[in-house]
Amino acid sequence: MRQNPVIATVGEILVEFVSHQKNCGLKTIADYSGPYPSGAPAIFLDQAARMGARTEMIGGVGDDGFGHAVLDRLNADGVGTRGVTVDDSRSTGTAFVSYYDDGSRDFIFHMAETASDHFKVPQGLLDLGQTILHVSAASLGNARMRGPILETMRAVDAAGGKICCDPNARPELMRDLAARDALEEAMERSTYLMPSTSDLDFLFPDLSEDAAIEKLLQSKAEIIVIKRGAAGATVVSGAERHEFRGHKVEEIDPTGAGDCFGGTFIALLAQGASLFEAGTMANAAGALAVTRRGPMEGNSAPSELARFLDAKKSESAT
Repeated sequence: MRQNPVIATVGEILVEFVSHQKNCGLKTIADYSGPYPSGAPAIFLDQAARMGARTEMIGGVGDDGFGHAVLDRLNADGVGTRGVTVDDSRSTGTAFVSYYDDGSRDFIFHMAETASDHFKVPQGLLDLGQTILHVSAASLGNARMRGPILETMRAVDAAGGKICCDPNARPELMRDLAARDALEEAMERSTYLMPSTSDLDFLFPDLSEDAAIEKLLQSKAEIIVIKRGAAGATVVSGAERHEFRGHKVEEIDPTGAGDCFGGTFIALLAQGASLFEAGTMANAAGALAVTRRGPMEGNSAPSELARFLDAKKSESAT
C-alpha cells in the first residue's frame, strides 16, 4: 500500500441536538442547540480530512436542511462526498443527547428508515487495495447498514487494503447477536484496533487489561490503541509501547472525542507519521474536542493542535 492511501468509512451521517441542561434525561423542557453535524463515522472522517488525509465518506442524508448542513461541513473540511447518497424521499437521521453531572449521557436516535440507513455503495469509488476502511461498531448495530459495511470491508481486505475498527461496544449492541458477530469479524480483519477501556470490559470481562491487549495482538492487528478518555491513551505495536497522559481541559461536550482521536491517529499514520507522533497529536485532538459543544465542533487542524500542545508545555513549565 502506498503512502497516503484513501481513508474511507461506511455508516451513519446524522445531525445532533444537545441539551444545555444537565440531568434532564431528555424528558423535561430544556434549551437545545443544533443541528450539529454528527455520526461516528462522519466525525472520524472529517477529522482525518482536517489532518490532511485523502478521504471518502459513504452514507446517506436527506435532501433537506439537515442533510445539506452536514454535507456543507464535510465538503468545507475536505471530506470526499461522492459516496454520499442524497435521498429526496427520506429525511436526514437525527440524535438528541443530554448529560448528567457524572459524565454519563442519554441518547435518542432517529435513524432507522431514514436516509441514514438507505444508501448505496458506488461501484468503483474506492481503489480497494489502496484503502484504509474505518469501521465504527456503532454502525453495525443497524441491520440495514450492516450489510454494506461488511461487504465493503471484505472487499477491501481481500484486495490487500487495511481495516481499522473502533469497537464502540455499547450494551445495546452486545445484545444483538448478528451485530456482535459482525463486530468480531471486523476486529479479526483489522490492522488497527482502537478500543476504549470500557470496550475491553465488554469484550473481555474476565481478562485484565494487559491480557486483553495481548489477546488482541495475537490477532491480525498490528497496532492497538487503548483510549482512556480524560486519562489519555496507550499505543502498542509489537515491542513498541507508548503511554500518553491526558490533558487537563474544561469538558463541555465529550461526544465524538474518541472519533476525533481515531481520525487524527489513522490520518497521520497514513501519511507516514511515527506511532509516537500520531499518538501525541491524537491525544491532543481528543482533549481539544471536548472543549466545544457539538460532536464535530471540536475537530481541529494540525496548526490548532500544535498551538494546544505548545500551550500545555508552557503550563507544565511554570
